[in-house]
Amino acid sequence: MASLQEQFLKAGLVDKTKVKLVNQDKNKQKKAERRSGTVSVDESRLAALETQRKNAERARELNAQRDAAAAQKAIMAQIAQMVEQNRQSTGGGDIAYNFTHDSKIERLYVSAAVQGHLIAGRLVIICQGGSRDLVPRVIADKIAERDASMVVRVNKTSTEIDADDPYAAFQIPDDLMW
Repeated sequence: MASLQEQFLKAGLVDKTKVKLVNQDKNKQKKAERRSGTVSVDESRLAALETQRKNAERARELNAQRDAAAAQKAIMAQIAQMVEQNRQSTGGGDIAYNFTHDSKIERLYVSAAVQGHLIAGRLVIICQGGSRDLVPRVIADKIAERDASMVVRVNKTSTEIDADDPYAAFQIPDDLMW
């Protein structure tokens, strides 16, 4: 393949005298470098290397963002699969179970058995997208490891009785509604 100078000569963009002058200047510069022992800095080459380095850095950043988005999508798919496989029914009851989600009080109608499981902490409410689902506590713990914002309500089961509690001897009736 012909050099760039030869291609310019054939195209008529430069003439032979300009090519000679450029070659003479290059030779003089090379001789001066050899005599003095210094290396001249090729600014265009440095600028090209800097541009190449910046492009590689930007490509790495974009790849990292793409990988993070793919990982988040995979986590959401795992959560959706866990909810789908372990979803519990609300029992079709007429008891309103109130809970807070995103600083709003929301209501879920459940049966008496499901209400007991929710109060005891065996079932947990998961809010995924616009749907609210009930899952066992073990599954809710796994979901919370991946994304804690989806777990709406977890009742802690406490069997410990405080010795200093003056009302410890009094039992709360089961049919008490607030």
